[in-house]
Amino acid sequence: MTRPPGSLMLLTTDQCQRAARARDPRFDGVFFIGVTTTGIYCRPICPARVTISNRRRFFVSAAAAERAGYRPCLRCRPELAPGRAPVDAVSRLAYAAALRIGAGALNDGSVADLARELRVSERHLRRALLREAGVSPLELAQTHRLLLAKRLLADTALPVTHIAFASGFQSLRRFNSVFRERYHLSPSDLRRVAAPSDDRPGTSGQVAAADPVKDVVPLTLAYRAPLAWEVLLTFLGRDALPGVELVQGGRYGRTVRIDGRRGVLFVADRAPSVFGLLARRAVMEERLRHRVDGGLRSASPHLDLEISLSLLPALMPLLARLRQLFDLDAEPVAIDAHLEQGGLAPLVARRRGIRIPGALDAFEVVLGALIRGPGHGATAASREVTRRVVRALGEALDTGVPALDRLAPTAERVAEAGAARLGALGVAPGRAAALAAAARAIADGQLALAPGSDVAAARRALLAIDGVSDRLATEIVMRTLYWPDAFPASDRALQRAAGVSGPGTLRARAERWRPWRTYAALHLWLHDAER
Repeated sequence: MTRPPGSLMLLTTDQCQRAARARDPRFDGVFFIGVTTTGIYCRPICPARVTISNRRRFFVSAAAAERAGYRPCLRCRPELAPGRAPVDAVSRLAYAAALRIGAGALNDGSVADLARELRVSERHLRRALLREAGVSPLELAQTHRLLLAKRLLADTALPVTHIAFASGFQSLRRFNSVFRERYHLSPSDLRRVAAPSDDRPGTSGQVAAADPVKDVVPLTLAYRAPLAWEVLLTFLGRDALPGVELVQGGRYGRTVRIDGRRGVLFVADRAPSVFGLLARRAVMEERLRHRVDGGLRSASPHLDLEISLSLLPALMPLLARLRQLFDLDAEPVAIDAHLEQGGLAPLVARRRGIRIPGALDAFEVVLGALIRGPGHGATAASREVTRRVVRALGEALDTGVPALDRLAPTAERVAEAGAARLGALGVAPGRAAALAAAARAIADGQLALAPGSDVAAARRALLAIDGVSDRLATEIVMRTLYWPDAFPASDRALQRAAGVSGPGTLRARAERWRPWRTYAALHLWLHDAER
């Protein structure tokens, strides 16, 4: 049995074989299975019989499978698999590059541009990705584009031309050529095979009867269960920017500015219940014999996403940022088990599948954190100050939803306003100076807060700003860099919840929670808030 190229595969071949036989959903997206007799690669949860063991090859990524000449399965649809957690990455450079490529960095830029952004040579970047992921940067980018295009063809009624550009291709001709070369089907052929056109969502459905938002594209975001969605909404709702974000009725809505595009989106959880899965099992088996997706997508845990049609040209980076915002690439079963063994079993039992509240835009987190100051959640006073800043410095946007009428202020706009203007809007003097300094550092490129950036360097840069405490710096790093091991041991709330009297004792105890101390901190913060 052949192991995949690259060192990101943390499982042995025997472990992969056992997971494949069990169709264990915890390994969905962790590895892929290539079937040598058919040339197809599948997810571990594929409902099809995945042949005998000596005809299987295992791959760390869809890109590695496609590089080896395998085509994606039309039943389990590898493009819908959850992603990999950042803690799994062996190489920080390869991980940072893969994140940026997955967000469309090579759609308009070159490998040389990406290497310069990451401050390495182009040759070193190519070598790192080949060693860690088994593919070149361009191969990885092309796989991301093709899988997104395949997903849009199967799940929406968007015109093929729109899909080509939304997937990062620069021309329809190139899209058709690459698609046919890789999948031996034209995009139109795949769409005809995928499903009847009346089964696919259109582009002008309503988000909900009460929301007058038209021209939306419905999609899904897969994750590994369990997901503590209500807990995640609680965190996001506490820190929401008025006019920019809205948490209501189990849904998250917000305005978006990305790559020059503006719009609005809504997200809701659609985790299937055990009863629902059992009730639909027979129906799914029958549908799988006649359709490509066979109901697998609707039965798997996923978030329902609806985005403005205006955001479609920026779909690839938007989807990547949403996965980071909701921490959808985490592996909650492994994280929960690790924290239980570390002495947090009672807390984990109450909130299984807790996720890091991430960031769609890094500066939004900085803005909210520095206005409200240390502590979890905004007060009525700080929320009113935040509302004033957003209304004064944020751009107006007509979404059709009264509670969502502003784009968040940019770092450039806040830096230009300066501490005096922020103070006039009600921001406390020390916090106004810190916010203006942080905005200048981000606008000038001196402070990098993108996932994959150097965590220690970002934290040092934040602590160098007068008025930024250890807890604030750690919270910002945790959310903006999508970092699972951030832990502000000096925070009194964490010390109280853990029953210790000082940061040294807490830091020593938290060693048992590595490399997922961020999740431990979330449990402890919630526990302290309830006492």
